[in-house]
Amino acid sequence: MKEVLLASNNQHKFQELSAILAHLPIKLVRPSELGLELDPPENGTTYFENALLKARAFYDATGMSSLADDSGLEVQLLGGEPGLHSRRYLPKPGATDQERCLFLLSKLAGKPKPWLAAFHCHAVFYLKTDLIGEHHGTVTGEIIDEFRGLDGFGYDPIFWIPQEGKTMAELTSERKNQISHRARAFGELELLKDWALG
Repeated sequence: MKEVLLASNNQHKFQELSAILAHLPIKLVRPSELGLELDPPENGTTYFENALLKARAFYDATGMSSLADDSGLEVQLLGGEPGLHSRRYLPKPGATDQERCLFLLSKLAGKPKPWLAAFHCHAVFYLKTDLIGEHHGTVTGEIIDEFRGLDGFGYDPIFWIPQEGKTMAELTSERKNQISHRARAFGELELLKDWALG
C-alpha cells in the first residue's frame, strides 16, 4: 500500500478524505505521525494556488508525495464572499464554526432570498516537483438562516442542497462523500488514481 502525506492538520479533513479515497490502495499519513508541525501561509489568489502552496511545503519538508486542497464557500449576493477567506472570514482569533456561520448570516440579513451559494474545492496531488495533478470540484445550493444537522463542519449546517432536501450537515457521511465539493475534486484526481493503481 502506497503512502501519501496529507498536507493538513485538520482531523475532519483526514477522516473525510480517508473515506473518499478508501477505494484506492493508499494510506493517508497525518503530519503528526511524522512529528511534523507545518502551517504554510495561504497567500495565493486562487484555491489552486493555495492548495499547491500547501502540497509543495509538505513535500519539500518530507520528500513524501503530498495531497492538499483548498476550499471555500462563495455566496452570490455577497459577490463571492467569503471565498478564499472562508475560514478567516470572521476577524476573531479562535472563532468557532458556529460564530463564522452567524457572522455570514448577519451579512445576509435583509437581503432577498434565496441566498444562492456554492462550495468549491481544488485538490492537488504533488507526486514530485515536475509531476503534479489537480482538479476542481463544486457543489451548488443555498444558505438558510437556521442551523440544521449535526454532522459536517464549517458552514455545512446552513448550506442547503435542494436536490437532496437537506443541509450538508444532515447528509450521511456516505452520501456527503459522494456528492461534496471535496469528493468531486479528489474523485477526479486522475494522477492520484494512476499512481495508486500503477
